[in-house]
Amino acid sequence: MHIDAKVVKSLREKTGAGMMDCKKALQEAEGNEEKAVDILREKGLSAAARRSGRAANQGIVDSYIHLGGKIGVLVEVNCETDFVARNEEFRAFVRNICLQVAATGPAYLGKDDVPESVLEKERQIIKTQALNDGKPEKVIDKIIEGRLDKYYSDNCLLEQAFVKDEDIKINELLTDMIAKIGENIVIRRYSRFEIGENLDSDSTCCCG
Repeated sequence: MHIDAKVVKSLREKTGAGMMDCKKALQEAEGNEEKAVDILREKGLSAAARRSGRAANQGIVDSYIHLGGKIGVLVEVNCETDFVARNEEFRAFVRNICLQVAATGPAYLGKDDVPESVLEKERQIIKTQALNDGKPEKVIDKIIEGRLDKYYSDNCLLEQAFVKDEDIKINELLTDMIAKIGENIVIRRYSRFEIGENLDSDSTCCCG
């Protein structure tokens, strides 16, 4: 079902939830904005969004070593209080982020961290491929949009499917943890090292 961008924006302004969450809620509600608000509230997304503006100055740095020392990961995740930083569920969440980074090696934390020069190069490659495949000009923009979504899901940590449950994205896992803990939580940055690869490509450090 097509959802008008203006309706998505209106819902976002009402609830403070993310654009993608608003779009999904509207699709689930078949375009009914009031029902979409209820869906976001039921999922805790509206409350989580309100918490996202609060300062997160506490937290932990966790590490994970995989394959007998072949892959190493450091992750910093922030929360609002030291009490939550000691919480077992919070620490388990951070460990899961370590496992995710080790398994997938994301190049960027989120969509906003991908340089425009990289996106423009991807757009040109996708356009050239589509034209070479005989796709009509009028559908090129939709093809580019769809394949960029795939690029984000492959290369951005927050957009990736969770390795332990591919039906959940990391950003959804984060939102659920915010709703459960009751504090703002931020995946601040991470580094990944892998033996045998060039230092320019095997070390990834992203800042939130």
